[in-house]
Amino acid sequence: MLILISDAFGADLPEKLARFGEVTTDTNRLSEADVVLIRSKTKCTSEYIDQAPNLKLIIRGGVGLDNVDLDYAKSKGIVVKNTPKASSIAVAELAFALMLAIPNHLIEGHNSMRQGKWIKKQLKRTELFGKTLGLIGVGLIGTEVAKRAQAFGMKVIAFDKYIDSHPIAELKGSLDELLAEADYISLHTPLTDETRGMIDKAAIKKMKDAAFLINTGRGKCVVEEDLAQALKDNQLAGYATDVWYSDPPENSPIIDAPNVVMTPHLGASSEENLERIGIIVEEEIEAFLKN
Repeated sequence: MLILISDAFGADLPEKLARFGEVTTDTNRLSEADVVLIRSKTKCTSEYIDQAPNLKLIIRGGVGLDNVDLDYAKSKGIVVKNTPKASSIAVAELAFALMLAIPNHLIEGHNSMRQGKWIKKQLKRTELFGKTLGLIGVGLIGTEVAKRAQAFGMKVIAFDKYIDSHPIAELKGSLDELLAEADYISLHTPLTDETRGMIDKAAIKKMKDAAFLINTGRGKCVVEEDLAQALKDNQLAGYATDVWYSDPPENSPIIDAPNVVMTPHLGASSEENLERIGIIVEEEIEAFLKN
């Protein structure tokens, strides 16, 4: 059996998986692969799958599966798995780091100090304590963010049409209700036809003018052009994002927009998370071979 590690995983994963067969990172050997391990970069389209006639198992190290053509994989008898539980803490911590960075002007303050400037009077901080955090999607990652928000003394509300109750967040009946009430809005949804472009010009108009938006979900859940314009027009206090239309982003209007904090898709890249992903990948391959 040939296992192809197509994207970046933990450095020790090839050694761990060697007991199952040959392990390679050479993507030119896709046609020989029985198992393919991917993260965000590799897109398992129908064309990609057609290049792998021996393929029996795809494992996506991460939460979403929007980079896998699930219907086509199923039609070819290919099993598709992911590792949703592994990334929850890593992504939640980054979401909270971004939420702290924006109102505290951490990037601007750091850069100004590097430049020999002292702009204390110009930088006015805003506390998280007492503010309302609105979570759009409150699954594994959203719940971890909610726990951290509680510790900061925030009120937590959420909109998630797929659950009826939550131990921490107060569920709202509509997205509009959440947008109108939240001081901070954090996106934690997969990319689907329903969520694609859900934060657009119309949605932004329903937010508070002083609202901050944090996106560690999917880049295409927002309309970047609408966000960039809202930031320029002060309709939105700030935007922090770890996710983009493509990795790396191409001609994104967010890059040059004001009041933005950006990271290069680091959410699931903690050392601890890569180790957790590796453990789950190993378990999934073992379970697959037993069936």
